[in-house]
Amino acid sequence: MRHSLVPAGLRYADQVARSGSIQKAARELHVAASAINRQILQLEDALGVPLFERLPRGMRLTASGEALITLARRWRQDERRLVGEIRRIEGVHQGHVALVAMDSHATSVLPALVGELGAQHPLVSLSIELATPDDAEVVLMAGKADLAAIFNLAPRRELLVLWKAELPLGCVVAPGHALAQRQSVSFQEATAHPVALQSKALTIRRHLEAQYSWLFKEASRCVETNSLQLAKQLALGGRHLMFTSELDVAPELADGRLVFVPIRDRGAEPQGISVVVDAARPPGAIVKLVAERLIAALQAALAAARGEGARGA
Repeated sequence: MRHSLVPAGLRYADQVARSGSIQKAARELHVAASAINRQILQLEDALGVPLFERLPRGMRLTASGEALITLARRWRQDERRLVGEIRRIEGVHQGHVALVAMDSHATSVLPALVGELGAQHPLVSLSIELATPDDAEVVLMAGKADLAAIFNLAPRRELLVLWKAELPLGCVVAPGHALAQRQSVSFQEATAHPVALQSKALTIRRHLEAQYSWLFKEASRCVETNSLQLAKQLALGGRHLMFTSELDVAPELADGRLVFVPIRDRGAEPQGISVVVDAARPPGAIVKLVAERLIAALQAALAAARGEGARGA
């Protein structure tokens, strides 16, 4: 579309919120600072409340401003979906989709998704944000994303699940590790070896602490990190193991660099992966198209991991 359906005042206010000042927003938008300031003043006058705190070094949203900007961003997402739907009606798959996903998807699922869309639907563009499960849910509910792939999502009426799969909890080790040939392993057996632990920001770690708090008493045998890539490198080194699902290490399982050994303890609940949208904003044709390709990429990653590197899955 040549011109946005979202009023200029809302678009200008959104950019000021992102940039932190009118001057920076003016440079980003190639619009005079006076024009942006005038639009914001008009909005504040119409609503009868200040939208920004004027600070010596910039602008900060008030609570009312945050509510308005959330609405403005939803409208811009809706506008993109509308354009995509119009293009679909006209026989053209064109549009933009904002996706939020997990860090582990960056090395397997997301490259496959981007490659597939680029080859089959070059007029569909993506923006991809990586986040923790908690943050991904917040991003989706705030209207900053159209689609999300989230680990261990708790059921919520506000979210529409398009697809989900259970992921057995396991111990991941290098092929030369002492546990690599086991058909299953208990937590007690596993923690006799050094462990690379995910940080408390992840739901899998919170689950382990709630159910198996004794695992963390021998802290000297554990390395804690918020980096999945570092945890994987430690496991690949052959000395450490990590507790996770197959999808977190799908490429390494597929090519045989790591081995997945299921945890057999009673109460070792499966993890989960869900592809979801905001239930209040049913997905348009372009979001559905990307969701279908995302689901296919997730299924392919799991199939490769289980076919070549998984044990007991």
